[in-house]
Amino acid sequence: MSGAFDWHGGRLDAACARFGGTREEWLDLSTGINPCPWPVPVDLAPEWHALPDPSALARLEGIAAQYFGVDQSLCCAVPGSEIGLRLIAAILGLPGRYLEPSYRTHAAMFAEADPAVAPRADAPANALVVANPNNPDGRVTPPAMLREWLGLQEAAGGWLIVDEAFVDTMPQVSIAPEVEPTRRLIVLRSFGKFFGLAGVRLGFAIAPPDVISELRNLLGDWPLSGAALAIGERAYADSPWIDATRTALTTRAVQFDRILSQYAMAPQGASPLFRLARAENAGALFDRLARNHILTRPFADRSDCLRFGVPADEAQMQRVARALGDG
Repeated sequence: MSGAFDWHGGRLDAACARFGGTREEWLDLSTGINPCPWPVPVDLAPEWHALPDPSALARLEGIAAQYFGVDQSLCCAVPGSEIGLRLIAAILGLPGRYLEPSYRTHAAMFAEADPAVAPRADAPANALVVANPNNPDGRVTPPAMLREWLGLQEAAGGWLIVDEAFVDTMPQVSIAPEVEPTRRLIVLRSFGKFFGLAGVRLGFAIAPPDVISELRNLLGDWPLSGAALAIGERAYADSPWIDATRTALTTRAVQFDRILSQYAMAPQGASPLFRLARAENAGALFDRLARNHILTRPFADRSDCLRFGVPADEAQMQRVARALGDG
């Protein structure tokens, strides 16, 4: 397997160059982005001629804060949660710790970073970043455990950063409502994963007011495009779509688990947006799927694993099944 595909998902141009075909012929399952995105209304027309108005940013943050269950004063919109993570690491100015396996960004966001199993009471002050649910294995850390870790981090003079990019499908595990002005807790939320519109580049930091203030200073007066503001405001208010999508994603994930299991792949993970599948021949399966123009996510340090985004419908699932059986 080429290193071109094990850094992160979405390298479709590289897949076309190596395995042939056009982008339209490929089924891209290399990310955890919802393949059935929120339908942008045809009457939604962002103002392209003028700079985004501060009132539009305030409206978006208010609606998003209500969705997250937090006070608006603790919520700051950012042009993608990945940028938010990197800026917050710079603001805190502490060495980083991250749990393995996890996002590569969680190591790259800090000037100095080391893997960890869990926080320790005798550890020096650091910023511990935890993805919940985790990527790529879909592991969920119970909120009670996160609260314990927060206490340990605070006792050492550090911070707990919880990356909730995939939590929209299971809001009951979110720790965002526990962010307070006096706690050393920061939560990141992503718009693009659950709503399926990663190209909008929209995320949120939920943090104490002093962190929010520094973040706004770094972002400047116009952190988001008019399109991001308009789409985010409408999407977060669309409760019927949100409820229906949570149900549909869970149903499809269960169906896809059956297919993976039929081909001796052991799927795991609590997030219905993606599955980490274990198989001794994962490298050969990646190539077989790619020859059938299906892109998955391999891992340089986990040669027995592939991550699949959950397909959008039955036809896509059967396409995967045919490719897995084409041995």
